[in-house]
Amino acid sequence: MKIPRIYLDTSAIGGCFDEEFHIWSNALFEDIRMGLFKPVTSPVVAAEIQDAPARVQKKYEELLSFDIEILEDSENVANLLEAYVKHEILAERFIDDMNHIALATVGSVDIVISWNFKHIVRYDKIRQFNAVNIECGYKALEIYTPREVAGHGKEI
Repeated sequence: MKIPRIYLDTSAIGGCFDEEFHIWSNALFEDIRMGLFKPVTSPVVAAEIQDAPARVQKKYEELLSFDIEILEDSENVANLLEAYVKHEILAERFIDDMNHIALATVGSVDIVISWNFKHIVRYDKIRQFNAVNIECGYKALEIYTPREVAGHGKEI
């Protein structure tokens, strides 16, 4: 069985220390540790982590210790990002949020994992990102929170 490739944005990592989200973000890390998911990240996450609290930076280092894939910027990513901007999915000041989606789309990840309810995990935004993805010849992305994906510790 193919192991799903999941792109974790910065909020999914920081969620490990959030009172409301820590159970699910940490469960997701446990699932990764157990080999249920292949983690994927990017230079955007690395840049955002630099300004995060030390404990979040340490959790990111833990993520890097797994068999992780790091997506790289490319002309295709830049073109897709430009299409998101042109379609005004988000204001340009939220370019990093759009860049997460562009990198994950071009990198053909299976799922984007985020707690960013304002710009990423939101029905209307998911539909807009996916409409542009399809228009540009890419597949639609699945975008969920760790709570919707993490299976560790659940009863079956």
